[in-house]
Amino acid sequence: MRLVIDARGGGEESAPSSLQSNSSYGIFGSACSDMSDCECGAEHYHYKTYKSPFCSHSESFSSAMNCGERTPLLPAAHTDPVPIMYNTISSSDSLGPGEISGRDIIETYKRLEKENKSEPERSQSSLVTIFSVWNTMMGSSLLAMAWGVARAGLPVALLLLTLMAALCLYTAHILLTVNRHHGGARCEVPALCGRLLGAGAAAGAHLFSLLVLLGATVVYWLLMANFLYHTVNYVMDLTPTNGTKDSTGLLCPKQDAAPVAAAPLSPYWGLHTTVPLYVALGMFPLLNFPNVTFFTKFNSLGTLSVAYLVVFVVYKGVLWGVHPAVGGAPGAGPAVHGAGLDAAALSGMLALSFYIHNIIITIMTNNRKQENNGRDLSIAFLLVTVTYTVVGAGFYICFPLDKACIEDNILNNFEMHDVMTAVARALLLFQVVTVYPLVAFMLRCEVVLLLGRAGLAAAGGLSRVLTLVVNAAIVFVCVLLACLCPNISTVIRYTGAVSGLVHVFALPSLLQLRSLRLRGRLSCGKVALYSAILLFGVANLAMQFFVT
Repeated sequence: MRLVIDARGGGEESAPSSLQSNSSYGIFGSACSDMSDCECGAEHYHYKTYKSPFCSHSESFSSAMNCGERTPLLPAAHTDPVPIMYNTISSSDSLGPGEISGRDIIETYKRLEKENKSEPERSQSSLVTIFSVWNTMMGSSLLAMAWGVARAGLPVALLLLTLMAALCLYTAHILLTVNRHHGGARCEVPALCGRLLGAGAAAGAHLFSLLVLLGATVVYWLLMANFLYHTVNYVMDLTPTNGTKDSTGLLCPKQDAAPVAAAPLSPYWGLHTTVPLYVALGMFPLLNFPNVTFFTKFNSLGTLSVAYLVVFVVYKGVLWGVHPAVGGAPGAGPAVHGAGLDAAALSGMLALSFYIHNIIITIMTNNRKQENNGRDLSIAFLLVTVTYTVVGAGFYICFPLDKACIEDNILNNFEMHDVMTAVARALLLFQVVTVYPLVAFMLRCEVVLLLGRAGLAAAGGLSRVLTLVVNAAIVFVCVLLACLCPNISTVIRYTGAVSGLVHVFALPSLLQLRSLRLRGRLSCGKVALYSAILLFGVANLAMQFFVT
């Protein structure tokens, strides 16, 4: 893979990126994502496109969808004093760890097809901007939120939800403030890091964005295996004993975990043994599609899936009524499950659930009235917090069995023949299958670029063999973790704690400190404040290793 960097000092302004649609932000977030010259900084860097083996060499590469692979997202090492500006990767999802969303990916591809314009269009109303932020942050963490509430206990969980929402809102607003002073309409977090903190910080921002993508692929694989297993069982009317069944039709898999493991339904049909391999047989060919346009036609499923999950939980909660007692026994007193260090499981998840920092500048840049950015962002975070509270705390309060029975995928608590649960699984399975190839495409590009930086990629471009090898490696990692670590909550909370430390707590704080110093407004109190935020992120990550 060859990367040509053409530094141009003080020349005329190059054609900027297109930000035309209401949600023309996405997995890359940066204005440089469409491979135009980056306009944040004193110099411009031009990245030459390279050919994919799955594309005809005569094609013009007008869009990533029609060509498969485009210009590197991460430039090669550069030794000039002027820092390289990096593209950024979004981390939210409509069904993924808040994450990576199908909507993000789809809108990114659409944006890559738009022609460059000299000025970004700020055509979004406040209502559209608020909905865009809400929809981007909503994701598969909804399925695990009730589990997190159970681990923390209801009072602590409500406190953590409020605290993490406020803290993530504040650090997101910091990024908007820093960008207003030192960036512009076409800068994102890695570009700001390169300009204010140096190329090393920009590379770190990019690397931890890559971590979010990797976490997304693993979570998606776990979901696909789970949904496929239970959907096939429903269709074939197979009835494995996967937990103690209550008269309400609910299951408590934890109470019967040992017998299940000892007596699988079939040696050829196991959720954590053979099903992940069956998923690989179906998904690997899709990962090698030369044209991913087909998968972008299902962008409406993201919002539909989130809406269905909310309605599903509310409907079940109304049917059950309020059951605050342990074990669902009336008069047994308040629930006491969850306390101590286990509360960190929820804080780690929330760091990813409220994680939108990689693309927040691009989203808010599209707002027609820039003076309302603070208000609109606050409203959006409030709606996200309410949604997580309704699903997580609502399910916890109404769940009629022992609260310890709540699974990290709440659909696993329902009996196989529950119609609403079967519909939810089938709907989510179809959505994940259509979104996963796009997520893997992004991850593959990032991995190839990192190989290029290490001098391991072919100078002539990405070969077919290398593409297949990278795809195979992605599938192997996903299958391995699906068999050895099939807990969605574990992947989400560790991914959230690590990436949250960097993007939610550390980088906004460091950028703000640097900005204040440059503007001559740095004080001891502000140093203490932002140092405390950074230390909170460190503590959040460290506590994940003590969760039982």
